[in-house]
Amino acid sequence: MGKITVENDRTVVKKTRKHRKPMSSEQRAAAAERLKIAREKRLKENPPEYKTIHPSVLEKGDDHPWSHIKVKHWIKTQKSLLSSERAAVRGKVKGAEAKVASISGYIRNLETYLRTGEYIDMFWGEYAQNRCKHICVVMAYYPDGTPKRSVGTWYPDIQCEWTREMEEESRK
Repeated sequence: MGKITVENDRTVVKKTRKHRKPMSSEQRAAAAERLKIAREKRLKENPPEYKTIHPSVLEKGDDHPWSHIKVKHWIKTQKSLLSSERAAVRGKVKGAEAKVASISGYIRNLETYLRTGEYIDMFWGEYAQNRCKHICVVMAYYPDGTPKRSVGTWYPDIQCEWTREMEEESRK
């Protein structure tokens, strides 16, 4: 059963663990192969059901930049960054609270994307290093009939992104 000791007027049972016999490299390789076959069989018989992920996100292939697999990896990376920044907050590092708020907001937006299929953040990527671009879906016009435009937005009528130079030229 194990070794019984008395500590601070309490009876404590210390369990003894039986040590495993070490496996040879051939046995280890055979066990890994059996495990691989069992996992493949389980996936064929019982494929995963992604009930909490929006169908439009699931339609994207695994190699797509916005696939649910990549987004889950981004969330995992951001959660590890969040834990280190929380430690910095406890250490009273300047700016750490703002970073915690930013990271937790980014994680929340990524999780919202997986759930709803709509992305609402200005940045994307594993470290939020890429900036999202705006696309005009429906044109808006001034009363005189000229289109309203914003710098950095892609417009379908001109088939390009509106730049500062274009803005300055249109104001002349």
